[in-house]
Amino acid sequence: MPDSRLTELQRRVLSALAGMEPAWTLTGGGAVVGFHAPYRATRDLDLFWRGRSTIEAIARDAEERLIARGFRVQSVRRSESFARLSVQEASSEEACVLDLVAESHAAINPPLSRSVEGFGIRVDSAPELAVNKLVALLSRYELRDLADLRELLACGADLQVALGQAPAKDGGFSPATLAWVLRSYPFERYRKEELLPPEAVEGLEAFRAQLIETLVSMSDPGDRVHERP
Repeated sequence: MPDSRLTELQRRVLSALAGMEPAWTLTGGGAVVGFHAPYRATRDLDLFWRGRSTIEAIARDAEERLIARGFRVQSVRRSESFARLSVQEASSEEACVLDLVAESHAAINPPLSRSVEGFGIRVDSAPELAVNKLVALLSRYELRDLADLRELLACGADLQVALGQAPAKDGGFSPATLAWVLRSYPFERYRKEELLPPEAVEGLEAFRAQLIETLVSMSDPGDRVHERP
């Protein structure tokens, strides 16, 4: 699979689960770096079953399929709508974190059809991933979300379209709210902890400033009144 940062183990896991019914869609970092912007690695694979409220029977099926293909599978966490598995090959200590998620609402943008190890799978599109990243930026301070959004926009996702679609996934989303959250991103802490090279942090900080400027310009005047300086 050209231009992908998925590991051989991750590709084998995806191919082992291809063809499951009901079908899943690869989203999150695995979709970003595996099929759109191979600029970083990822430890996790996020498989979403949309239009469903429970995952329990599906998770058991996925675990059985992986074991039948020779993987060692450990259940890390389970709930009615979420299951996390740690998947390893018998001959290696490398592990793949596999998150299986039931999501009640449908995707806004249709998924893409892609091939892994000769098996067809569904992958979230760059526009869908951009919407997801905008929503994620509201709720957590993760540099990878900001970096992923930058790469997805470079791949052709439209920021204005994504901003218009984001409230369908989070009723509290607005450009003004996101601008306020982005202003409080702890870049000083990132520099001190040296999580990324200085030039990478500076590049993301410049992207954040540009994004805030765009968000403010798109905000309703009434929303801007309530922004913090």
